[in-house]
Parts: sequence; structure tokens; C-alpha cells
Amino acid sequence: MPVAATKNKVRGSQGQFPLTQNVTVVEGGTANLTCRVDQNDNTSLQWSNPAQQTLYFDDKKALRDNRIELVRASWHELSISVSDVSLSDEGQYTCSLFTMPVKTSKAFLTVLGVPEKPQITGFTSPVMEGERMQLTCKTSGSKPAADIRWFKNDKEVKDVKYLKEEDANRKTFTVSSTLDFLADRNDDGAVVSCRVDHESLNSTPQIAMQVLEIHYTPLVKIISSNSWPEEGQSIILTCESKGKPVPEPVLWTKDGGELPDPERMVVNGRVLSISFLNKTDNGTYRCEAKNPIGRNSTEYVLIVHDVFNTLLPTTVIPSLTTATVTTTVALTTSTTTSATANSTRDPNALAGQTGPDHALIGGIVAVVVFVTLCSIILLGRYLARHKGTYLTNEAKGAEDAPDADTAIINAEGSQVNAEEKKEYFI
Repeated sequence: MPVAATKNKVRGSQGQFPLTQNVTVVEGGTANLTCRVDQNDNTSLQWSNPAQQTLYFDDKKALRDNRIELVRASWHELSISVSDVSLSDEGQYTCSLFTMPVKTSKAFLTVLGVPEKPQITGFTSPVMEGERMQLTCKTSGSKPAADIRWFKNDKEVKDVKYLKEEDANRKTFTVSSTLDFLADRNDDGAVVSCRVDHESLNSTPQIAMQVLEIHYTPLVKIISSNSWPEEGQSIILTCESKGKPVPEPVLWTKDGGELPDPERMVVNGRVLSISFLNKTDNGTYRCEAKNPIGRNSTEYVLIVHDVFNTLLPTTVIPSLTTATVTTTVALTTSTTTSATANSTRDPNALAGQTGPDHALIGGIVAVVVFVTLCSIILLGRYLARHKGTYLTNEAKGAEDAPDADTAIINAEGSQVNAEEKKEYFI
């Protein structure tokens, strides 16, 4: 990993001074220590460890450690490398420039402890809905102490407990975090992950995951295929049940008992089909589902409605051969019948169908005209018949009368005989 470096220098006479940098390395990595001198009049350079043991004097190796190697040696630079760095290598290293007096510069080597892969404990499968769950994520060997974060389906959970303990070597730490929550059916199949963040991981965190398995009682719902069932129609009721473990086949009942008409009420799995609906099918239908965790049910109230009809008004035309009085009675009867039909019209009929019936009005007008014509004809015949009688009587009285007055008197005198001589025009 890239090392963090800080320049250190010690000023000396005539501008001679060594320059070093602090180094940070991950445990198991390689640390490069460099000491430079801008102006050097052939003066020797030396590296020593935190225990003040000489590692290199110019290009000569002083300590027998195969992990330590010379990188570059000149009058202006002395660079060495330490491979497979361990936590015990951490400390302050010294570069010395052997002038009079000796000038030194310090470089601090920081070794990062890599956290171990985290583990999640405390989960027992399966978990019943409503039970309290405590999941613990733990990692050791981090230096400095690592950070632990919890996620549920990629959504971070903030309300957690964090604990940090120093390891026996007094250099690294063991950290743990606890996630506490109540098991819910919505958590079934959820992925809970514990993520460890540390600067030694090069922005690649270590993650442990646990898939939750929650058992819960069935959730039941009835879906109807017909929102306005009418007599003669069919309806299909579907019972949807979701639970874990998967619920057993559902049980259908009506008004607390068995289905009364198995021939029309057919159950196929979770589906109840009712054909040729009638008013006797009204009632409360219950669907019940159960699994080893428990049972649950829901109800559906079925109301069968009357068939939706639009009643067409009818016109009663009276007989053309009836007498005047009879025709009037027939007209009154037809009007009453029409009014009765209108009053018993289907209340579900549309508003636009309650307007005046032009066909009925036209029929009534035709009947009135016909009756009027018949009355005029009968009246005409009556007047014509009586006029003929008057003329006949007048002629009879004038046969022997010398003038008109005498004829009238003769006609009145012979009134008795006139009854026998009446003429009728048919």
C-alpha cells in the first residue's frame, strides 16, 4: 500500500543535514527507509533500528536479518527495505550523518494491523415472527481499531451497539457490534451484512452476510371476479394465502357451515366457483388457511342483485268497433296501465329513460280523433232521421188543407195516426 511519509531534517554546519520520512505500512508488507543529504563531503551514513542496532553503515550490512536489504548507497543517499513487516518492527528508526558532531534524523515506522474476516453469530434458523434477534459481528487483529457497520438489504442500520477491546499483545484490538431487533415477516429472505472498514484494507472492506429465515402464520385475502353479481351470473372467489412454511390447502365455508350446494359451488384448490347465482347464495363466505405456525382466515360477504332490465312501455290501442262509452273506458284503462308500468319501472333504469313516451301520446291522440269522428257521424245520422220525420208529417197535413195553417192543424189532429206512419232511414 502507499506509505505516508513526513520529511524530517536536522540542520548542520555548512548546510550538511540528513533528510528522512515517516513510513506507514500494512502488516506483512515492505517498508522503504530513505535518508538523503544535499551536501556531503564524503561523510558516512548509517541506519539503526528502534533498539539502536545498526542495520547498514554505508553499503555494509551490520545486522543479520534476511528481511533487511540495501536499496541504494551513495554519498548523498542511503536507502534500505524491510520486507514482511510485523507489528514488532514498529518504532522510531534513526539515520546518522557522521560529521563533527554527528547529525541524526528520525523516521517513525507505523505498522497497521489488518482485521480478520468478520463473523456473524447469534442466528438460529428458523426464527419465529415476533421473536427478538441479536446478531453479533466480531473481528480481531486490527490496529488501530476497525469500524463495523450493519446493513439490511443494502440499507444501513444505525441503532447498534459497539464494543472495543485491546488484544493480549497490547498492540491490536478486537471489535464487536450487536444488532438487536424483532423478527418480522417482511424480513424473511432479507440479507443482513456486517461490514468492517479499516485503512489497511485499501478501500475494500471485509463483509460477512447472513440470510434471514422467518416463519410466520398465513396472511389471507379473498379476490372476487365480479364486483356486482346478479342473478343468473357466475362468480369466482380466489383465496390468496401467504405464509412460511407454505400454508396447506384452504378451507371454504358459508355462514359458519359447509357449502350448501356442492353442484353449483365448486372448490378447486384455492378457488371457489359459484354458477347460476340466486338470492339463496347471499351470505358470508370464509376462507381459512393454516401452517405449522398457526392459522388465519378472512371473509367475503356476497350479495346477489336483481337482474338489470330496461322496461319498454307498451301502448294499448282500443277496439275500433266499440261504442262511444266503451271507447272512453278502454282509453282510461290503457292510461292507468301505462301509469302503473311507469310506476313499477326498474329503479336501476337510467335517468334518460324516464322521459315522455311519444308513441303512447300519439296513440292517445289517434284514439281521441277517432272517437270524435264517430260521434260526429252518429250525430249526423240522428239529425237526418228526425228531419225526415218532420217533413213527412208536414206533407200528410197539407193533403186536404187549403192553406199552410190548416195543414198544420190537420197534422196535429192526426198525431195519433202519425205514430203508425213514421218512416225510418237506415
